Amino acid sequence: MKYTLLISTLLATLSLGACDRPTVVAVPVAPVAVPVPGPAGPTGATGSTGATGNDGNTGATGKPGSGTTVVVIPPASAPAN
Repeated sequence: MKYTLLISTLLATLSLGACDRPTVVAVPVAPVAVPVPGPAGPTGATGSTGATGNDGNTGATGKPGSGTTVVVIPPASAPAN
């Protein structure tokens, strides 16, 4: 029984080792062209100046305030634990 198991293991190893493995073919990748900016061109001509817009009307002056300004501060929140 010992020899039968040993011989069958040996035959299985040899038969699997004799299998033809597919050859891996590495396909070369084509280089990607990256655009590179060229040198700066000549400066263009100066454009014409636009006209200044009309000034708007001045608003009416409000009446002066009277009395005292009161600022109400909300109570402080409890500290978080």
